[in-house]
Amino acid sequence: MVTRRNTGSQRIGELQARQQRDEFRIGLRALLMQPLMPPAHEDFPAVRRQADKLREWFAREAGWVLHVEREGARLYKRPADLQGATRGLKDFDRRRYVLLCLACAVLERADPQITLHLLGERVMEMATDPALLTRQFSFTLRTAAERRDLVAVCRSLLEFGVLQRVAGDEDGFVHDTTGSTQSDALYDIQRRMLAGMLAAVRGPSTWATADAPVTLDERMHALVTEHVADSDEGRRTALRHTLARRLLDDPVVYADALDAETQAYFANQRGVMAARLCDATGLVAEQRAEGLALTDEAGTLTDVAMPGEGTEAHVTLLVAEHLAERARKEGAGATNTDDAIAAFVRGATERYGRFWRKSAREPGAERELAQTALERLQKLDLIRRDADRVYALPAIARFALGDAEVQATAPRSRQSSGSLF
Repeated sequence: MVTRRNTGSQRIGELQARQQRDEFRIGLRALLMQPLMPPAHEDFPAVRRQADKLREWFAREAGWVLHVEREGARLYKRPADLQGATRGLKDFDRRRYVLLCLACAVLERADPQITLHLLGERVMEMATDPALLTRQFSFTLRTAAERRDLVAVCRSLLEFGVLQRVAGDEDGFVHDTTGSTQSDALYDIQRRMLAGMLAAVRGPSTWATADAPVTLDERMHALVTEHVADSDEGRRTALRHTLARRLLDDPVVYADALDAETQAYFANQRGVMAARLCDATGLVAEQRAEGLALTDEAGTLTDVAMPGEGTEAHVTLLVAEHLAERARKEGAGATNTDDAIAAFVRGATERYGRFWRKSAREPGAERELAQTALERLQKLDLIRRDADRVYALPAIARFALGDAEVQATAPRSRQSSGSLF
């Protein structure tokens, strides 16, 4: 009887430990995908319950700070590469980012509630700042395009939990020119989430005017530069954090893209680092001579999946295979042009077009499809673009699989925080 009771208790303990590990992984993956997490997020309860372990893990592995409160969670992720131009909010250009900053400035000074119309009017007032006017930025709310930009900003803030909709919606606001209250929306402002919007070591308002960084590159580095202890251990920790950030955030880490010191550390430690990160996140390491990627077989830990569904996703896969095959035959130096890729897509239309949406089969559609495919591949670090030239990167080799076949149901494989070799 004693043996049976001990066996039962051991079984229960194992189940509880597994549940804790699973919940920890769920919270970790959720924070990687949405570092600013509102309480309404489906995985926020898991994050709260595992807050201490998550806080310790992020601090140790990546040097990232995690704050978890009842009002939400904020993982202060800081990128290892400040030059990457492929990150950012979906469909956001420079103009929308300016509006996002202005909207946050308005909300910081606003009452606990604000309407969409009032937010737009105050953003319009702030847009008259001479510093913006000298850079040819203007915002008037006179056109549907300008109102659409503001609505896109508001919906992003709703997703982040900075705003909570109380009444109304944004759809009518885009086409309304009268300022009618029937096409308005009312929001609660969540100040704790608003305070977490900027993930910076030092806020930009803390510099005196005379000491403030001038160029964009100087400003970016000034926002995220962290203190590194002047010791061998301090430098090794900084290198480990830099590489962990890239492995968790970037599609793939290429050894030749690292400086000499980081490359040496990477060569010696990448296996150990990959095993540790994969154990916590559920990712799978793929190591090659050219570098390392952490892949996600579940296909959820990514903002750009490949393969995916739809016409654009299919075209992207075809272009990737085409570039991979050319690189295999002609070597790493093989180049393509935008025009050549568009011509390839035009040829692929004859074979696969019947499976694509109707507009994708129209004359001239191949150029837009080609550009969309190249943008996706660039975000996944599978290609490099220089003017109108396209260069295949090593990780694209995994797509040199021979002629593509159209199947009724295709297995889903995807890129995660790491690309696939």
